Amino acid sequence: MDIRLDQVNIVVRDMDAMSAFYTRLGLRLNKGAPEWSPHHRNTGSLDGIDVDLDSPEFASAWNEGWPGGTGVVLGFRLPDRDAVDLMYAELIADGHESQQQPYDAFWGSRYAVVADPDGNSVGLMSPRDEARRKPSPAPPPARPVS
Repeated sequence: MDIRLDQVNIVVRDMDAMSAFYTRLGLRLNKGAPEWSPHHRNTGSLDGIDVDLDSPEFASAWNEGWPGGTGVVLGFRLPDRDAVDLMYAELIADGHESQQQPYDAFWGSRYAVVADPDGNSVGLMSPRDEARRKPSPAPPPARPVS
């Protein structure tokens, strides 16, 4: 099965501070629609890897088992939708914890999340299928930065 590292999500407490930090290091982060700016920014594919900054509230929208707070999610691209379900089932059968059962995500991919042996989140994602894309959820309510 062809599996490759495809995405790094960094769940952040202060989007503006983190965006400034990573921009200083050379990342070009897209803000997208203004209502999403406090919750999601990404580079698009950067040398084959997409780097995303997400708020904890948004991380909870795409990973129902997000443990809260900040952290990193490594995303692996699998060849198709069935491969996501199969790899997820194999990892769970091996004793790894589920954070998000496979589901058809709003962006058009089949997506699941498991925890590695240290509890870090690992996303499993199929290629996007535009025919399966759904409207994005509403942005989470704005929250003060602490």
